[in-house]
Amino acid sequence: MVETEEFIAEAKAEIREAIGDANAVIALSGGVDSSVAATLAYEAVGDQLTPVYVDTGLMRKGETEEIRDTFSFMESLRVIEAQDRFFDRLAGVTDPEEKRHVIGEGFIDEFETVARDVDADYLVQGTIYPDRIESEGNIKSHHNVGGLPEVVDFEGIVEPVRDLYKDEVREVARALGLEEIISERMPFPGPGLAVRIVGEVTPEKANVAREATHVVEEELEEYDPWQAFAAVLGKATGVKGDNRVHGWVVAVRSVESRDGMTARAQELDWSTLQRIQSRITGENENVARVVYDVTHKPPATIEYE
Repeated sequence: MVETEEFIAEAKAEIREAIGDANAVIALSGGVDSSVAATLAYEAVGDQLTPVYVDTGLMRKGETEEIRDTFSFMESLRVIEAQDRFFDRLAGVTDPEEKRHVIGEGFIDEFETVARDVDADYLVQGTIYPDRIESEGNIKSHHNVGGLPEVVDFEGIVEPVRDLYKDEVREVARALGLEEIISERMPFPGPGLAVRIVGEVTPEKANVAREATHVVEEELEEYDPWQAFAAVLGKATGVKGDNRVHGWVVAVRSVESRDGMTARAQELDWSTLQRIQSRITGENENVARVVYDVTHKPPATIEYE
């Protein structure tokens, strides 16, 4: 396990040495990884850092409002409303790796716009050790590793938590005094809901994934999963009222894990599963059925794409 106080001191020193008197930007998603990286960097260099939260339209329910409230102490925080630009980029894209690269390029474009405005030379990222292992092993690319464009308009990239596992990042978050909503939050992928949508990403599918994931997180809180969410797989026939419908199929996923490298599907009570499906189908008129994913990692990955 990580010695938090020693790590925090060394990370801040590394950030100061890397950035010097220059300015930097960081992608702040609200997840524990980017939040810890941003807090370390902000405490190290202050307003030389501009945290950038990009609302891609692929975020969790209420995410943007939570970011504004939680990180209001960072006076240099910028919130970018980029939903339309990301959906335009993703139109017609169905390949999972292409999606990640498209989103990665979109993120960098947004950051470069802010970077030019604040004259930033450095990009700070919340990359953690499992991200690097999975990218290097070709399991999947991460938007903050392999999904970046080959040519980045920054002098350097700083990754203060690159050698930590998820549980170690949480320890650092607690030591930094971050709120529980950040330190204990379930992992959320960099590309957001896009990797929970099989096929083309559209505003309609993103809304289904967002609302269904909100239900899953609420209903499974007592199970304390490492990660739990809902994904949109495609369409199938169903019946609502007296009408035959062709609606979305939503998969519920809930896993136990230490670091995300391996995971086991949780055994959930039948009554819990029925309550989840009832809420998802009842609260979303365009959802026809709900299934539960019992596959471990391996052979599956935790996310769908």
